[in-house]
Amino acid sequence: MNPLLYTDGYKVDHRRQYPNQTTLVYSNWTPRKSRINGIEKVVFFGLQYFIKKYILQDFQTNFFNKPKEEVCKQYSRRINNYLGENQVGIKHIENLHDLGYIPMVIKALPEGTEVPIRVPMFTMYNTLPDFFWLTNYFETLLSTTVWLPCNSATIAKQYRKILDQYALETSSTPEFVDWQGHDFSMRGMAGLEAAELSAAGHLLSFTGTDTIPAIDFLETYYNANADEELIGGTVAATEHSVMCMGTNDGEQETFKRLITDVYPNGIVSIVSDTWDLWKVLTEYLPNLKEEVLARDGKVVIRPDSGNPVDIICGNPNGKTKKEQKGVIELLWETFGGITNEKGYKELDSHIGAIYGDSITIERATQICERLKQKGFASTNVVLGIGSFTYQYNTRDTFGFAMKATYGEVDGIGREIFKDPITDDGTKKSAKGLLKITLEDGEYKLYDQVTWEEEQQGELREVFRDGELIIDEKLSNIRERVQNFTNELATI
Repeated sequence: MNPLLYTDGYKVDHRRQYPNQTTLVYSNWTPRKSRINGIEKVVFFGLQYFIKKYILQDFQTNFFNKPKEEVCKQYSRRINNYLGENQVGIKHIENLHDLGYIPMVIKALPEGTEVPIRVPMFTMYNTLPDFFWLTNYFETLLSTTVWLPCNSATIAKQYRKILDQYALETSSTPEFVDWQGHDFSMRGMAGLEAAELSAAGHLLSFTGTDTIPAIDFLETYYNANADEELIGGTVAATEHSVMCMGTNDGEQETFKRLITDVYPNGIVSIVSDTWDLWKVLTEYLPNLKEEVLARDGKVVIRPDSGNPVDIICGNPNGKTKKEQKGVIELLWETFGGITNEKGYKELDSHIGAIYGDSITIERATQICERLKQKGFASTNVVLGIGSFTYQYNTRDTFGFAMKATYGEVDGIGREIFKDPITDDGTKKSAKGLLKITLEDGEYKLYDQVTWEEEQQGELREVFRDGELIIDEKLSNIRERVQNFTNELATI
């Protein structure tokens, strides 16, 4: 498909709506508002994918490399059938094809950095006067591509902050947090690209994932190499169909077969609530204690239904002692473990737990806090983070928008802005050319600056006139995202 058709219908004729003699449009991409309590900075991620996939790959393959007559005919047919016979014209499309590249500058902050609300993450503007219309023509495609990885990277980092904090307070293995947040979201995301973008954002903060395509995504677009670094990984795990096929009456034998015959060593995660989680914890596992402890590896128990906080930590109002104790305490009673130097209990290394259904930031915090109150280290449990976390968000979660703030008409600059009188201030934009500075470790916006001042800020040219200038590695982006861990360690 002609990538110039990857846009909203109202965009196609904006070229004629700008003032006559318009020669430049300068726009920015900014998170304007947070709708998640406690998050006032957003992780920037996904622009490099957008540039490589769409500006370079798709435009080269499906526009510039195809005969001009073919792409123009396709464009005309679609627009005329869509809008009716109109005056949009085709000359500007022909001119772009003749040029052979996208005449645009994109300047951005480094991906992986946390950007305060209302501070732009990147700006873009045309480099040739005839193509002023291209800047905001890209708004739709940019928006639909970039908001999701920013959202998921931000939310993953919030999980990471919580888990790091509790691990530092209660655990002897804070490095385990790399695996403590595990991505289970793929099946619940809105298509494969959404799953890849979101899972890649997750992998900036964690290494646990069941979204295999995210690894290829990061190798393709972020210079990762699975032969040389750990991009993401998982463990052997069952599902309910496996357990059901073993039958209710034979569930203990299914457990035994899995941990002694199929997986005599290594980590194996076993769904344990197909019928009666409490029977698994108080009958089957005690009966298999010797087999579990004899393995060279860990058996991970996976509940999958109910209130995650109460299931893992115990429900004080539960009907039975088993329910009141919860998974971790019941595992401790059977398998024991150690009390670490911080005074918290850690399960024997042969046994563990994971909960992967309906986990939220609030529930993750509650699980860690209630384990701490009971005297258990937070790292006794892995949390499966799924589409309940990553799909229940929109562009409005952080109020993302691409807005023009400067333009030039007949060679004269115009500072432009929007500030709707009926709005609460969220939609009020910056004005004019923009400069981002780094002051005391935090990005700060200055608007209405000169071109000379605009060149001096923290925004770096990442793309110019058909060429990618900065080609980041996953390892560098991860390092920026995970700086918070180092900050915690110094407290």
